[in-house]
Amino acid sequence: MCELFIKADARLWESATRSLRIDSMVTSVRLENFFWSKLEEIARRDGMNVVQLITRLHHESIDAGHDLGNFTSFLRVCCARYLDLQLSGDIPRDLSQPIAGLNARAILGREREKYH
Repeated sequence: MCELFIKADARLWESATRSLRIDSMVTSVRLENFFWSKLEEIARRDGMNVVQLITRLHHESIDAGHDLGNFTSFLRVCCARYLDLQLSGDIPRDLSQPIAGLNARAILGREREKYH
């Protein structure tokens, strides 16, 4: 079992730091390459680039009152949830289908039932 994880391409867990500007402030985000690739995929689905997606997530998190003390952890969880929601069928695997058009309330309701 572990061979599947141990012998994966080491580039997946190598970290990369990207500098981006959010509200005229330059910040750096350090994530493993695997997570950068998932963020790029999520962004592409809705016609954005990664910086636009991260900025949007940051703004909407603030609007929702989230504590962004560890924003990189939040981004990792976003990626994991994206993959989990694809496995459950709540997010289509067809990458041409945007995420923005999905029924978020219904998906969140099903997810709450799953974890509680």
